[in-house]
Amino acid sequence: MRYGLPAPLCKFFASLALILSLSAPAAADAAGDGMTIVALGDSLTAGYMLGPDEGFTNQLEKALKAAGHENVTVVNAGVSGDTSSGGLARLDWAVGPEADAVIVELGANDALRAIDPDLTRKNLTEIVTRLKARGLPVLLAGMLAPPNLGRDYGENFNSIYPDLAESEGLILYPFFLDGVAGERALNLADGIHPTAEGVGVIVERILPKVELLIAEARERKTAGN
Repeated sequence: MRYGLPAPLCKFFASLALILSLSAPAAADAAGDGMTIVALGDSLTAGYMLGPDEGFTNQLEKALKAAGHENVTVVNAGVSGDTSSGGLARLDWAVGPEADAVIVELGANDALRAIDPDLTRKNLTEIVTRLKARGLPVLLAGMLAPPNLGRDYGENFNSIYPDLAESEGLILYPFFLDGVAGERALNLADGIHPTAEGVGVIVERILPKVELLIAEARERKTAGN
């Protein structure tokens, strides 16, 4: 007497075993393909006066996961009140070895303090230069100078971000507060810092640029393997 499964079932289980053997490594690779984005910035990144889940990095990470980027972690390296000089001074420890990509959001406090745009440009250029030397792709989040500082100051300051992005081949989000600046319902009582809802608008608008950053970081990882 012969013992065993009927031929059709044998073929079915053989096919299933083959499928599982091919898909298991792919699933393992996907699970281990983590990525860390560090957001280097000021109070706009830090989440000034917001709850633990309401700030930029928290909302961005949540939006990325909802968009299918489940293994991406966004690290909050924002310090309230920081200028471009402060960001440069803490760059080496703020952007640790775990970073795969960086969002640079600095310059708002430079403009509010009417710091010489040439200094801001110099600092941001040095930050980008150091990050690129480490092989880290950069998304540069732009800022605009308050109009009360005058036309000349505004032109010199506002041109920093597109100029730097073009010369260094960076991904540029022209104005970090796009859709939020000047909207009373989306800002705290100070009229400067966004509410949780305001941060939501920022995240929604910057998300496509962050996805470009992720794609660039993955390409670099693949090329390095």
